[in-house]
Amino acid sequence: MRRIALVDDHDLVGLALRNLIDSSEHLAFARHEQTVPEMTHVARDADLVLLDLSLRDGSTPQENVEALRRWGAHVLVLTSAENPYLVREASRTSALGIARKSLPSDDLLAAIRDAAEGQHVPTTEWASALDSDPGLTAAPLTEREREVLSLYASGMGAREVATALWVSENTVNDHLRRIKGVYQRLGRPAPSKVDLYRRGIEDGFLPVPRRD
Repeated sequence: MRRIALVDDHDLVGLALRNLIDSSEHLAFARHEQTVPEMTHVARDADLVLLDLSLRDGSTPQENVEALRRWGAHVLVLTSAENPYLVREASRTSALGIARKSLPSDDLLAAIRDAAEGQHVPTTEWASALDSDPGLTAAPLTEREREVLSLYASGMGAREVATALWVSENTVNDHLRRIKGVYQRLGRPAPSKVDLYRRGIEDGFLPVPRRD
């Protein structure tokens, strides 16, 4: 059972999402708060926080995602696609994805389940933000480093990547350390597998999520 919380300053959204989450036998609705400080002022009681992209308290997506990650929860950003700038800002954070509030219920519930398990949630909104971001500087990776990145970020473990490429696991880990170092120097840190997946999409080393 995964616990899901919501930060959104619209009561009707909270009611709708509570009902949706409670309809799933593997999810439980934890809390609904209006702001991130209200969510994080107590001990963590949620595995995933659904975060409204644009809150009326003047906070930014980056500030909110960072605060929730420090609190220990995964984050899935919800948007009405009303502000492309904020969508792009959210795409640069460690959120697991950006989902439109108007998605069909089954699709939104599937995105919530995946994010609650710590999986990235590729969506049209995320893909569009990455495509349109002018501030990205592509990483100068070698062909082998791109292979390692592609396989590892797509879900393989280091040992599986090593087997697929006929190299040692230590070699794969060396490549991953260099790849992360390259992104760190570019000002685009990628400390986690989700971050590496995001960077791979941004730089064209991984396919952009389909826009269904």
